[in-house]
Amino acid sequence: MKAWLSKLGAQRLLLVTGLVASLAAASLAAGYLLEPASDSPASAMPDPSGPSNSPTESKRTSPSTTPTTHRPTTTKATSTTHRPTTATANPDTQAPAAPVSKSCTKPVFKTSDRNGGWSTSGYYVHNNMWNSDESLGPETLYACSYHNWYVVSDQTNHAGAVKTYPNVHKDYDNTRISSFNRITSTFAATSPHVGIYNVAFDIWTNGVATSGSTEIMIWTENFKQVPAGNKVTRVSLGGRTYNVWKTSDNHYIALVPTAVMRSGSIDLLGIFKWLMSKGWLPSSSTLGQICFGVEIVSTDGRNATFSFTDFSITDN
Repeated sequence: MKAWLSKLGAQRLLLVTGLVASLAAASLAAGYLLEPASDSPASAMPDPSGPSNSPTESKRTSPSTTPTTHRPTTTKATSTTHRPTTATANPDTQAPAAPVSKSCTKPVFKTSDRNGGWSTSGYYVHNNMWNSDESLGPETLYACSYHNWYVVSDQTNHAGAVKTYPNVHKDYDNTRISSFNRITSTFAATSPHVGIYNVAFDIWTNGVATSGSTEIMIWTENFKQVPAGNKVTRVSLGGRTYNVWKTSDNHYIALVPTAVMRSGSIDLLGIFKWLMSKGWLPSSSTLGQICFGVEIVSTDGRNATFSFTDFSITDN
């Protein structure tokens, strides 16, 4: 009896073993085989939109060793009902991609660094996310040249504070303004008309962002923004009419045109001389830096593209 049971057990073992082998063979033939589970995430796909290898992202090396340290202003939004956007969409849904520039289609430089920049041809293209006192959203700058670049920014409004000032600029070694016979600049920019911002020249005299500096701004396009200080006069210069704002200490002066200036040329030296004639800029003033870019307060919490398609400075 025991012999018969042992024989029956062996036959069952052979039957089970054969069944397992048959299942394994069938799995291989079908092209799938169970593997041990892994806790390691899948490898990330390479970013096809990464920066070109040339030139590489750099800190300022030329013409100056100190990037703009743009100080906060007390500007507030003109619209009292404007509030930060509150997302109601599915949290897994990403914001729609902002349109890329129509002119800078193959950028040679890209940076998302808050102080990233590129020195080229005597100018510096700067992703100047200067306001560290605020919660900043992402911002990426793409450049084909110093006169052809764009920035994609995503900012929300926090009590009207300026968050970033991406720009292109040229540095001066505190040269006396009175020594120049000419300082003119060409410019062109296209903006998205969302949020709060102003496209503007930002010119530093008597040092760059120091306690004794005078900051002179020329807003070429204003979208729901208000300068610091008070409106003190209106003036026509170079065929354009500006409302002039300034602080009581004359350390901040803004010329806001009555009509949008999307492109053109500006006689900067003529503006300096007019400010000197008003006693708001000392006649002994020196020139530190001339910038052109956009002060961004908000993009309504979504990606927005600002394109700059011309910039040059002629001086002698």
